[in-house]
Amino acid sequence: MKNIIKIAWRNLLRYTRRTLLTSSLIALGVALVIVFGGVGNSFRSEVTGILTNSNLGDLQIHKKGYLGSMDNLPLDLAIPEKGLAAIRGILDANPDVLAYSERIRFGAMVSNFAQTTGIRLTAVAPEKESRVCPALPGRIKQGDADPAAFVKPGSVVLPLTIAAGLNLKVGDDVVLVATNKEGSVNGITFKLSGVSENIMGPQGKDGYIHLDDARSLLRIEDGEITEIAVKLRDFKRLGKVYPALKKTIAALPGAKGEAGSEVKPGKGGFETHSWEELSPFSSIARIVALLILVVRLVLVFIVLVSILNVMMMSVYERIGEIGTIASIGTPPSKILALFLVEGLSLGLFSGLLGCLAGAGILLLLQAVKLKFTFGAMDLMLAPAVPLAEMLLSLTVVVIISTLASLQPALKASRMEPVEALRHV
Repeated sequence: MKNIIKIAWRNLLRYTRRTLLTSSLIALGVALVIVFGGVGNSFRSEVTGILTNSNLGDLQIHKKGYLGSMDNLPLDLAIPEKGLAAIRGILDANPDVLAYSERIRFGAMVSNFAQTTGIRLTAVAPEKESRVCPALPGRIKQGDADPAAFVKPGSVVLPLTIAAGLNLKVGDDVVLVATNKEGSVNGITFKLSGVSENIMGPQGKDGYIHLDDARSLLRIEDGEITEIAVKLRDFKRLGKVYPALKKTIAALPGAKGEAGSEVKPGKGGFETHSWEELSPFSSIARIVALLILVVRLVLVFIVLVSILNVMMMSVYERIGEIGTIASIGTPPSKILALFLVEGLSLGLFSGLLGCLAGAGILLLLQAVKLKFTFGAMDLMLAPAVPLAEMLLSLTVVVIISTLASLQPALKASRMEPVEALRHV
């Protein structure tokens, strides 16, 4: 076998220009896959981290039917106090849950006493919200960004767009007017304590108030809320934790129905949703994954066509040589192995070269740290070298190289020595 490998490498070096051109093409394809995969995964991770750490959390729990009406922020689809106690028990007992934050989300009007505009408000307990969304306080660019008290009772945090539109600055008084689920309208004066970046998009309609203030504004006398945002200890375990938690939460009895009867256990009084179901960016993330798959398929075709072409040319150019070694007693199995090792060696060498080039480019990008804006989010890409992607690409190249060499190798091993020697 050692001699076969030596001969295979010697044959590749005999046609140096062709070998280098083919290797360069394959290496370029491998490098492209690795760089595109590293940048794509970095982009996806960066945006996912901003969304989950600034607003969504990793998971959210709602009353059944809330997600379908989420754009309207319905207050009549709230989690009642009894259901909330049961959900707290489940979350407290789950070792994968790091923290959770109870919220009341509703629509309101905000006024500076001269102008009025609409706003979406999220009422939170700041110390709990900061554990679920640790990046949220850091997005408050004006005012108090203390993680434990970024919004205090009697104060409101407004998005930059609304604050600028109403010509407000930190310390100004504003009036919030909201309608509760019974249809009663109430208004309370708040102090503007902070101005935040437009977290959920350029429309800039998301503000924050304290949970106690929301209950006063909406005249909520019990402890009901509209959603619970959950933070996991390890985001990578989301795929395992989410299905189990979803099943457990769905098995809880819900709130009283319209006729006043309790929803039976297992009927799904509550729903659990991952961040992917709550954000339109999940569609972009799937598109990125699809593009990476397409680039991999392109790599497969590049390798297949390149190796097949080189090996076919090698067989036709060396027919006389094949006849000579066959006539002196070289068995067909060794001729087959010779051409297979030649194709495999070319693929392996090219794949390693491409992996090194791809890793080098990613390390360069990591050092440069590309900064750009996506929507309302400022991203900084510092892609890591994806070792799994490199190993997968190298494995694919080696396998495809071997398969592409198989047909030419079989052709060479089946040649009759007398017919082959006629080409000498």
